[in-house]
Amino acid sequence: MKRTTAFLASIIVFFAACNQPKSNNEQRTETQTKIEQEMKTETQNLPEIKVVDTDFSKGRLGLEHTLSLTDLEKFHGHLCDGLVVGFLGLKEGLQQLYPNGIVDRTNTRIVSKSSPCLTDAAVYLTGGRYQFNTFYVDNNIEDGFYIVQRIDNGKAVKINLKKGVKPAIIDEMGKKAVAGELPPCELDKLKELEDDFSEKLLSF
Repeated sequence: MKRTTAFLASIIVFFAACNQPKSNNEQRTETQTKIEQEMKTETQNLPEIKVVDTDFSKGRLGLEHTLSLTDLEKFHGHLCDGLVVGFLGLKEGLQQLYPNGIVDRTNTRIVSKSSPCLTDAAVYLTGGRYQFNTFYVDNNIEDGFYIVQRIDNGKAVKINLKKGVKPAIIDEMGKKAVAGELPPCELDKLKELEDDFSEKLLSF
């Protein structure tokens, strides 16, 4: 991915005594403020994807929308690094399939790994639907987390994050969090690391 080819991260984590964990509202407000400030500062890189849909259930193609990361956040429920990775990855991949810049969501098929963040981004941004055989989940995808196909010409792209871009400690701590092995202060630290990673990706 062009957006991340030059990015290598090095992070040192210092663990201190646990403080009182922040409320969900406090965490969300701080994260959203940081990301919004980053996006306003880097307006030339404001992530958006232009799509075209039909004008009603049996209608004609031609209804255009511009989808933003904020739109996707509302669909998913919160902003996180997985959502940012999914959005930016699909933005790059869809540009390869639709060089005119407008994605036909009635003409796109996607296979995603099972992460809730990645699958929500896949469904929302491409219009893929399981019942129409245009959305699938497969954890056996090798060297990638999405495979996206333009149906009319059969062209497909695989999307992945370059090795070394994502700090390994995020996944290491994430596994412990899923297993219930992280105390509140380390959960807060994990969230900070994910937020910093999201900001870095959005700065390119």
